[in-house]
Amino acid sequence: MNIRPPSGSTPVAGPPLPGQLVLDTCVLVSSVLRPLLLDLARQAVYAPIWSATIGDEWRRTTTHLWQLAPEEIADQWRAMQQAFPQADMGDVSAFKQGLQFSDPKDWHVIAAARSAQAQQPGLGVAVLTRNIRDFHRAELRRLGIQLLDPDQYLTRLWQAQPLAMQAVLTHLPDRARVAGRPLESLDALLHRERLFRLRRATGG
Repeated sequence: MNIRPPSGSTPVAGPPLPGQLVLDTCVLVSSVLRPLLLDLARQAVYAPIWSATIGDEWRRTTTHLWQLAPEEIADQWRAMQQAFPQADMGDVSAFKQGLQFSDPKDWHVIAAARSAQAQQPGLGVAVLTRNIRDFHRAELRRLGIQLLDPDQYLTRLWQAQPLAMQAVLTHLPDRARVAGRPLESLDALLHRERLFRLRRATGG
């Protein structure tokens, strides 16, 4: 797949992209989205945010999905914590106060966003999740928190910061390769992850 640079005349829809993203568990468990998003964070495109609860969910889910020893999963989580020491908001239960309309099982995700918002109010914050329906848009909007799905965010970022996106997409097949499996093309990875708008935007 040849990555096609975006046209400079194409407008970027929506409010300004946030400086902080809460990476929901459903995003972090993806062997494609996780390296892509963390590589963007390494380029300081945004600041990643998570919480102790998201970390617990990630370790529990990946241990089951990947059939790896808990110790190995714990080592991977520890490496992410060390790479992004400001990401973990820790115990965010106090920031659940006042939430009513979103799914209660995801209040901890919104609470992580509110915690990051309190620490860095000027950066803006969004929840990045595949489970859009579990979040009440109006409730988040009142709190000043954006709600984005990965395809929406990455497509907007492709228009706003094409050089950063080109850099991470070029290396994504190698970064997303799973041991024991053949190398997949970028086009195949974007299709498998249902990043259909990004795939079209990049020439797929």
